[in-house]
Amino acid sequence: MKKNMGGSDRTIRIILALGVGALYYFNVITGTLAYVLLALAAIFVLTSFVSFCPLYTLFGINTCKVKN
Repeated sequence: MKKNMGGSDRTIRIILALGVGALYYFNVITGTLAYVLLALAAIFVLTSFVSFCPLYTLFGINTCKVKN
């Protein structure tokens, strides 16, 4: 897998995931919506750690500045 995510993209995804986690922790979101958003947050964290987003590959997006 080639990296296709830049540093700012990764940071934004981590912040969004932390925000969703905080909303769930403080019971702002509940039920099915909470579980869907938590799953999305987990995907954001995973893709941030590996610097690869499969959807970026499908759409031909590359925010990584380093050539592989």
